[in-house]
Amino acid sequence: MPARPDENPLMSALPLFVLSRCRVGVLALVGLLCAGAVQAQDGHAAEVERWRAQRVENLKKPDGWFSYAGSGLVTVGEHRVGGAADNDIVLPGGPDHLGVLLLDAAGGLRFRPAFDSAARIDGRPFDDAALASNAGGGQPTRIDIGDKWFYVVRTGDVFGWRYRDPDSPGLRHFLAQGIEVWPVDPAWRVEARWEAFDPPREVEQVSVIGTVTTETSPGRAHFEVGGRAFALQPVDGGNGQLFFIFADRTSGRESYGAGRFLYADAAVDGRVVLDFNKAYNPPCALSPHVVCPVALPENRLDLRVEAGEKKYAALVD
Repeated sequence: MPARPDENPLMSALPLFVLSRCRVGVLALVGLLCAGAVQAQDGHAAEVERWRAQRVENLKKPDGWFSYAGSGLVTVGEHRVGGAADNDIVLPGGPDHLGVLLLDAAGGLRFRPAFDSAARIDGRPFDDAALASNAGGGQPTRIDIGDKWFYVVRTGDVFGWRYRDPDSPGLRHFLAQGIEVWPVDPAWRVEARWEAFDPPREVEQVSVIGTVTTETSPGRAHFEVGGRAFALQPVDGGNGQLFFIFADRTSGRESYGAGRFLYADAAVDGRVVLDFNKAYNPPCALSPHVVCPVALPENRLDLRVEAGEKKYAALVD
């Protein structure tokens, strides 16, 4: 009788115990491969959950994003600062009259504390001090008021003040409700082809208040989801990382409207791993007192990215 199309004549000539061992070996190999895939998925899920737990711990810190309790614009001129309603800059806490903030036309900042003020810089009282903002990537001068603090930041050509409180209403709100997330899904850990820009390109990064900064983009990540091609362009994230800001079909509905943040390691052998399970809300989604960048036009995906953090119901003052 001729062999069936699916029958190997050489195999049918082997003793029965050999055939049995071969079949068992194939099944064992398939089992090992399946077990390995399950272990890899479980390992990935555990790694993402650890990342998320650390994210929550960072948000709980006294100097985390939720410590922002007050903010506003600073224009050129003198501004009385304090908790009383008769100040130009009314703080949500602290003494009634903290002092006077001066901003000159050249962008210079000074602060003159009120008589017997609780204001301190580096733990010491002062009579009159020049203040630094965060311009040029530096740290702004922090005026401490007990366990709270006040300082000035610059975004583009716009100056603004910030007031931080380690026991802010925003932090208490977060501790009570947390941030909702999509379940970890290994399908959203995507391997992308890296297209390096030579030389790197400059891009205009717009913020939620319309200010513009110039950032460096080292390349573009190309990937597929459901057989469709997409691309995301990061900016230099520092420390050898790529920083992506993207919006998608969930933005403004299930996720934050201005987009979400995602970091990835630099390309290796022309490939970049985009783990959308680690996509998270920008600071301005968590607090009304923070300014942050929005997604570049080319990073608005015609795709529902059902992974990472969902929209946060922030406490609005």
